[in-house]
Order: sequence, then structure tokens, then C-alpha cells
Amino acid sequence: MSDILSTHPSTDTFDLSQLRAAIDALNTCASSCATCADACLHGDHVEHMVRCIDLDNQCAAICRATAEILSRPAPNGDSWRKVVEACIAVCRECADECAQHDHEHCQLCAADCRACADACQALLDVAS
Repeated sequence: MSDILSTHPSTDTFDLSQLRAAIDALNTCASSCATCADACLHGDHVEHMVRCIDLDNQCAAICRATAEILSRPAPNGDSWRKVVEACIAVCRECADECAQHDHEHCQLCAADCRACADACQALLDVAS
């Protein structure tokens, strides 16, 4: 990511290093979830992977939306916190589901979902 965030005139809400880390983790998670869902759809016994595919798709969508919201580092009010909290919850749920499957793509996705939840929680912890 370029350093464009530091050029924003209103960056006092977030620690920029934490913000960058969260946005990077969100984008990585969205990509991993999309790939995992696609791999599940093209694997054997798709009928056993429906919940995983659904959660992957939900997680990818909320991660993309959250990354977009956080790319505007001058939020009004505290609604951004609710979005980040919801994203954390979906990431943890998706990680738990993916971790139950032996597929390598599911295991990698679970790790990316956990890392994303942790990066988003770290951002909440340091936000002013």
C-alpha cells in the first residue's frame, strides 16, 4: 500500500501503522476467502462444504467493505467501530468453520481470517 493514508488531512483517529496493517489484512482475507470458496466449489463433495462456502463469501464481502471504509481515515461518529466489530465476528466464525476442514486452502483461509480479526481488534484497541 502506498503511503497515501499519511497525506490525509484528518488522520488523528487512527494510528497509521495499525490502520495500514488492518487494511492489508482485510484485503488478504477477502482474497483468501474468495479463493477458498471457489476451491470448495470445485472440489469433491461440495454438498459438505456449503456452510464453508457461505461463510467465505460473507467474510470476503465484509472484509472488502471494511477495507473501503477504513481507507477513509476521517470517520464521523463511531459507526465505523460497529462495522469493524462485525467484520471481526464474521472473520472468527469463518476461521472456525474453515479450520474444521482438512483442505489446505481451508487451513490457509482460517489463518488469514484469524490474522484479519486480530489486526482489526488491534486497530480498535489503539483507536482514539
